Amino acid sequence: MKSILRHLTLASALALAILSQTVGAAGDFHLKNSDRVVFYGDSITEQRLYTTFVETFIITRFPATQVTFTHSGWGGDRVTGGGGGPIAQRLERDVFAYKPTVVTIMLGMNDGSYRAFDQGIFNTYSQGYTSIVEKIQTTWPGVRLTLIQPSPFDDVTREPKFPGGYNAVLVTYADFVKKLAEQNHQLSSDFNTSVVSVLTKAKATDAELSAKIIPDRVHPGAAGHLIMAGALLKSWNAPAIVTEVEIDAANKRVARTTATKITAFKADATLSWTQLDAALPMPVNFSDPATALAVNSSDFIETLDQQPLRVTGLTAPTYTLKIDGQVVGTWSKEDFAKGINLAIQHTPMTDQAAAVHALTLQHTGMHQARWRVYQMGLKDVTAETVQTPLAQLLKALDAEEGKVISQQRATAQPVAHRYELTPQT
Repeated sequence: MKSILRHLTLASALALAILSQTVGAAGDFHLKNSDRVVFYGDSITEQRLYTTFVETFIITRFPATQVTFTHSGWGGDRVTGGGGGPIAQRLERDVFAYKPTVVTIMLGMNDGSYRAFDQGIFNTYSQGYTSIVEKIQTTWPGVRLTLIQPSPFDDVTREPKFPGGYNAVLVTYADFVKKLAEQNHQLSSDFNTSVVSVLTKAKATDAELSAKIIPDRVHPGAAGHLIMAGALLKSWNAPAIVTEVEIDAANKRVARTTATKITAFKADATLSWTQLDAALPMPVNFSDPATALAVNSSDFIETLDQQPLRVTGLTAPTYTLKIDGQVVGTWSKEDFAKGINLAIQHTPMTDQAAAVHALTLQHTGMHQARWRVYQMGLKDVTAETVQTPLAQLLKALDAEEGKVISQQRATAQPVAHRYELTPQT
């Protein structure tokens, strides 16, 4: 990681300022510079998986944009609140305290009570959800809400527990959430349909492994959360392109680039160039079988993680690509003409993105401990001898988390890489 930071020169920073103006039509993306995002929800949000995937995507795709993220999920929560207190207290302490400009709300899994549809239970949900939306809008006028339709109870890879299944109940709740968003001119994001589609396709491919996408039928593993993150990002109009390069080897020229700058281009027997990208690919853990299955059963790569390198006019049958001396792979000239998606290869760029994600997990873990162990663990102690040092401790913990966030942002900044494309004999 230190080597990554060392290579961030003044020239790189200046290039970033230029390149960031063109990254993935960033002006159309839902989040803007200086936004403060709060993810609010129950235990599925408390897992800090779809939320950290979203955060890492944004930090790596828009490294020049300053957005802060707070992860405020609490297991067992319903629209009325839960273990963290009644809904008014939850909103005041865990949402409003962070002065949000963007809030996502994901509730419903517990609200349906894991039983067949009941109109009275649904009325409590719909009225409570509407009240939450109204309370947020009244307290923070201008806040941009994304209402998340509940993620599924897995009735796909295993038999429903009662006729129709619990997910059918959640779909009814999801329909309400979508309509509420439309009525209030807010965004909605469909976690249910996207994951059910993946479960269905994954089951047809590998029935046993598909059950691990949502291991307990309620809480998705990383595989399911990545698909959910993709659904949220797409509802925010996230760009598919990381960078794009097209080289015309026959005419020894760089034909086209998107969100990157190429220098020192040479076209001899070996093609070589230096490339400074304005963004990083999403670090997808393809070594995890369930994640690989879920991604391959979805459109995640096609719609969110494209980093094509196209080279036309090559003459040798096959070529080996190296980046910074590291072999990325060997492909035919036809493959290069079609384009190699570097986002799904092991490259220095995916290593850098993985380092960013590790820091995302670190700072969100620090915040979770600060919130749940100290702020909440000592909340009922009224003695000044405890509350005064507690306030100081919370301030110190915030400062330490801030250091990690600064490191996260620094690690996401552009680094120049040397490319070599060599014919194989």
